[in-house]
Amino acid sequence: MEKRVFAGVPEAFGGYDKAKVVLIPVPYDGTSTWVKGADKGPEAFLNAAENMELYDIETDSEVYEQGVFLADPVLENASPESMTAAVKAAVSKGIQDEKLVSLFGGEHSISIGSIQAHKEAFPNLTVLQIDAHADLRPSYHGSECNHACALHWASKNTNLIQVGIRSMDISEKEHMDYGKTFFAQTCHEQDDQEWMDRVLELCTEDVYITIDLDGFDPSVLPSTGTPEPGGLHWYQTLRLLKSVIEKRRLVGFDIVELAPNPEEKASDFVASKLYYKILSYHFNPHL
Repeated sequence: MEKRVFAGVPEAFGGYDKAKVVLIPVPYDGTSTWVKGADKGPEAFLNAAENMELYDIETDSEVYEQGVFLADPVLENASPESMTAAVKAAVSKGIQDEKLVSLFGGEHSISIGSIQAHKEAFPNLTVLQIDAHADLRPSYHGSECNHACALHWASKNTNLIQVGIRSMDISEKEHMDYGKTFFAQTCHEQDDQEWMDRVLELCTEDVYITIDLDGFDPSVLPSTGTPEPGGLHWYQTLRLLKSVIEKRRLVGFDIVELAPNPEEKASDFVASKLYYKILSYHFNPHL
């Protein structure tokens, strides 16, 4: 059987040896607590990518030419902990091979192992989280690898910056660094340049970006497990990503929590376009 290639590009751009980017699908939805379906996210994302124009107007580039290797999905689902370990192992291999490692989930718990692998490789790591939810619980439903705990480890072991937060449990307050948290209301009430400049100031040189798609307002992307009103908008998000990627070193990233709806394809396309824009900024840093 012919191996699938990201975005349906010629096979020459999808081989591992020449590819600068590795894309690891993680169709895991083992701990989500409301709308299920994030395990279908990677397939919907890949299908949408195959129908996406590959020329990016803003960067005047076709970034797929850098090579994107579509790895075998991480399918381990015996427990949240075993999934986390499997993700960490897969990501570590890509980092060791000097690839830009990216993941598409799946629920947000898939980020834990990837962040841990990147922290080992890049000790002075910033994790930039775009998300509606704080995800700072130490454990939830008996596991430290629950989606509600997705950024707790990062909050204790990396330079965590949270953007777009507008939903949290009161117990998470003690784990939140308010000086590095940009609530969605602040993002809308302040001038974008003001708060985005502050985000950049807080970043160390090496940045890992984790994007929960519910960070967007539901008017931009409704098909996610727990949509929250008042989220970030498309160009607002791109401005932030472009600024960070241009001025710091992107070492890895993930996009999670697409819960595709067969009647609503726009969300799938937003996710694939977002992934492609991140790569376009990374490989064209001085526009």
